[in-house]
Amino acid sequence: MRTTIVLSLSLILAACASAPTPRAAAVADLAPTGKLRAAINYGNPVLATKDAGGAPQGVSVDLARELARRLGVEAELVTYDAAGRVFDALKANAWDVAFLADDPARAVDIAFSPPYIEIEGVYLVPAASPIRTNADVDRAGTRVVVGRGSAYDLYLTREIKAATLVRAPTSQAVVDVMVADRLDVAAGVRQQIEADAKRIPGVRVIDERFMVIRQAMGTPKAREAGARYVAAFVEEMKASGFVRRAIDRHRVDGVIVPK
Repeated sequence: MRTTIVLSLSLILAACASAPTPRAAAVADLAPTGKLRAAINYGNPVLATKDAGGAPQGVSVDLARELARRLGVEAELVTYDAAGRVFDALKANAWDVAFLADDPARAVDIAFSPPYIEIEGVYLVPAASPIRTNADVDRAGTRVVVGRGSAYDLYLTREIKAATLVRAPTSQAVVDVMVADRLDVAAGVRQQIEADAKRIPGVRVIDERFMVIRQAMGTPKAREAGARYVAAFVEEMKASGFVRRAIDRHRVDGVIVPK
């Protein structure tokens, strides 16, 4: 009996010793190539922009580098000019973690963390437009420009019933397409829309938001250990003040750090 007990304890200890730690399992999921390949989306200037030398900078860049540091690997920043292209690159296994808005259409293939930033989506119209409120937008004959594959494209595709959606190649091009093609409404994140309103004469912003965009970190759906690690990481980055400090450092206005 004693021999059996000792043997059983030995087997249990051996199994525990050979089982990967949560961090080791996360490294295997999040850095299978030996690097953390982080998809950085320039299509949302709240999250990422280019510095004077053309290198990526921003809140998402800071989070990617901190996550890589904690995992003990190098961060490889894989840049895209639109959120839709980040999502499309998932099929090619081009990244291990991405910074995207949590949307049901994306959640089929991506495991999202809790949100680390919330951003408002708003409309912009020509100055002389009869459209005054969000309720005026969804009417037959109204043409609304969105960035292809963006969070607000996915949202408005579900919500718009009578108006017609027109898709620009990127979020940055939305207002230019509206003006050039004499369309009725441009939709986008508040910061981009308000910057375009200052850049382009003869337009105005409808101040009321039409949606809240919940920006999160995401991993390919099958990487369960990595997804758990990233979710806990995001919660810690919010609670510690890391996200707020990154927002202040990069001078990002008009965003909320959710609790």
